[in-house]
Amino acid sequence: MPVTPFQIHVSDEVLADLQHRLSHARWPDEIPGAEWDYGSNLDYIKELTEYWRTQYDWRAQEASLNAFPHFKTTVDGQETHFIHQRGRGENPMPLIVTHGWPSTFFEMTKIIPRLTDPAAFGGDPADSFDVVVPSMPGYGFSAQTRRRGVNTRHIAGLWTRLMTEELGYDRFAAQGGDWGAGVTARLGYHHAGNIIGIHVTSVTQAIAWQGEGSRPLDGEEKALLEQRAQWQQAEGGYSHIQGTKPQTLSYGLNDSPVGLCAWIVEKFRTWSDCNGDVESSYTRDELLNTVMIYWVTQTINSSTRLYYENQRTPWNFGPGDRISVPCAVALFPGDLSRPPRQWAERSYNVQRWTEMPRGGHFAALEEPGLLVDDIRAFFRDYR
Repeated sequence: MPVTPFQIHVSDEVLADLQHRLSHARWPDEIPGAEWDYGSNLDYIKELTEYWRTQYDWRAQEASLNAFPHFKTTVDGQETHFIHQRGRGENPMPLIVTHGWPSTFFEMTKIIPRLTDPAAFGGDPADSFDVVVPSMPGYGFSAQTRRRGVNTRHIAGLWTRLMTEELGYDRFAAQGGDWGAGVTARLGYHHAGNIIGIHVTSVTQAIAWQGEGSRPLDGEEKALLEQRAQWQQAEGGYSHIQGTKPQTLSYGLNDSPVGLCAWIVEKFRTWSDCNGDVESSYTRDELLNTVMIYWVTQTINSSTRLYYENQRTPWNFGPGDRISVPCAVALFPGDLSRPPRQWAERSYNVQRWTEMPRGGHFAALEEPGLLVDDIRAFFRDYR
């Protein structure tokens, strides 16, 4: 299908309806002194909602987003939105960057200029990239998914066709975090012939063979599994409901902007290196831009279905299975888990391992400079 330019424009009717809903929110009660122990804090969500209602300017944010070159095309029946920013350099490397949940393409808007025009940020023009940032199927301005089975492997296939058939890149690099790291790993495994290398900020998707003939888990790896089990018990409720009954959840989140905001912002606070103060890592506008993209596109339901699809198609390696393309792993201290290198090396061909001094799960938005420096350094050897 042809690639066509696209501009974001939300109708006045949608914005007026949002204002009405924000002005007529029905607030829940809260245990005195609960803070964030039971979930999103009532006082903070009220304060953020009032800012959203009275000061947040979507039209200004919309104009800022439209400064990037947006496009749409249809790949295997899936209408796909993406930014495609050409690099400024002699031979830019094509790079596809994939977001996760509850993120959107907006997370990458701080790193796109740094990757495409390194000289403007004090870098070497030889490190430039042609950057492609899609909205995953069912997210943002890509169409809602209409069939079962749209998991990370399926998305990796879509991205390969997007890059090769639609954009003309025979070989390309890939980067991602959260579900985007899963898509990126799938690219490295299933489409290795097209992939220069992969850079990820998490290594949770590909589960290495641990049966007969595998190396026994060492102490650090056992501690990782214990930490993940504890985290799942304390923080994993969202994942369980999104992986089992996302449709039921969607009625509330798609109908209430305040509910949607509370569901998403709590994750940004918990998963970031912010010491409990989410606005120390993100501005209010940045938080609300993410919420708005889900709200105006009505994609919260289709986005959470990705959990359902992946839970039913786990990626378990067999004996000898491994991602063979060169891989870099960048770990941020505020992220959900920090696996030891030996755990990653069971599944990935790790050529670069960086433990960052600060930052969390949404690295491109929280610490864009650190992330970009690591991406540049890794792919420099593969140009």
